[in-house]
Amino acid sequence: FEFTPDYRPAPGITRYLCGTQPILSMTALDCGLDTLLAAQPLGGMAALRTKSLALTDLFMALVEERCAGHGLRMVTPRPHAQRGSQVCISRDEGAYAMVQALIARGVIGDYRAPDILRFGFTPLYIGFEDVWNAVEHLKQVLDTAEWQRPEFNQKHAVT
Repeated sequence: FEFTPDYRPAPGITRYLCGTQPILSMTALDCGLDTLLAAQPLGGMAALRTKSLALTDLFMALVEERCAGHGLRMVTPRPHAQRGSQVCISRDEGAYAMVQALIARGVIGDYRAPDILRFGFTPLYIGFEDVWNAVEHLKQVLDTAEWQRPEFNQKHAVT
């Protein structure tokens, strides 16, 4: 996931652990499409986009308010037309370990080199309470320096 110019695939069969999915296993996507179609009477994609923006706006505001003083920088643009349903935050030190500490707490984020904590907000099943709870966990990880624990600083194949 580093997207470096010197990409080298993993040796042996492990190089095929991720990538394009076989067609038969993709039939499970029908359930996801059914869920999306069920949102049509409630406003469809426009309503989902509105909620997505509200979730990301809330997350950014809460991170800036509750996690101030911890060296976090908002990378995601503020204008709605310039962003999707995710928020990226950078920090000079410990971004990878912070994501690992959050995952251990049940907050699923993602890390992107060199210093990005990335969070996705799927409006079909993420709610505003989830956003509040995620920010509270982030605040605790930062306040207690939990991210510095050795188990969160071990690099894994997938972040």
